[in-house]
Amino acid sequence: MYGAIIGDIVGSVYEFDNIKTKDFPLFSAGSSFTDDSIMTVAVASALLRSRETGLPFPSVLVAEMQRFGALFPHPTGAYGSRFAQWLRSPDPQPYNSYGNGSAMRVSPCGLIAKTLEEALELAAQSAEVSHNHPEGIKGAQATAAAVFLAKTGSSREEIRAYLSEHFYPLTRTLSEIRPDYVFSESCQGTVPEAITAFLESTSFEDAIRNAISLGGDSDTIGAITGAIAWAYYGRDGIQPDMRAMLDQITLPDELQRVIDRFEAALRAD
Repeated sequence: MYGAIIGDIVGSVYEFDNIKTKDFPLFSAGSSFTDDSIMTVAVASALLRSRETGLPFPSVLVAEMQRFGALFPHPTGAYGSRFAQWLRSPDPQPYNSYGNGSAMRVSPCGLIAKTLEEALELAAQSAEVSHNHPEGIKGAQATAAAVFLAKTGSSREEIRAYLSEHFYPLTRTLSEIRPDYVFSESCQGTVPEAITAFLESTSFEDAIRNAISLGGDSDTIGAITGAIAWAYYGRDGIQPDMRAMLDQITLPDELQRVIDRFEAALRAD
């Protein structure tokens, strides 16, 4: 889960000030977690609560997303307007969104799942409470599948092959994407690019630099790429570049407590 949060924080200062190079400061005075990290933690908290209580994951998820939305009502980057309304609604209903919010928050589903099928099912459930458009569900499932495959030993080429067969073509290289890539809040305009940033990486830091160098919705692309890269490069232990970046972040206690509990649950599994 740390990979998504680091990618979000690194991308936060470039979301509305895009860059098209891998040569940039990873952290600056303006770097901050955004709604992407908050909702990722909400998903993790819901997965834990569902396990502990036996309550259905979707119903617990709605409650946790609204709870964290109330704890952090004005994050850096802000919530999307429709999602902000959903967070405040007394009766939140899915609104047929294909926005990339379903993908940026889903990584805990891929991390906690025991099988690929479970990762896909949890991802669908996590998306459907708000982003129930087929493309919203697809983006969440593709991301969760990539995270699951990355953590369980699949190679980059095996991950590419699975995602290309089941979700997106993934035929363009970063060099082909970067020059004309523009801001997109959709899953279909964000998730394939974020996955490609991981697939062309040589380390966790390199994956983050790939992602931010594309431009676009930088914090969300960073979160998606970071989630996959952390699962892949960290499966044999936290690497030096990962540790160095982790040491740069400080989160509010409300978020850190959930992360610590979630990481403990992963280790126990």
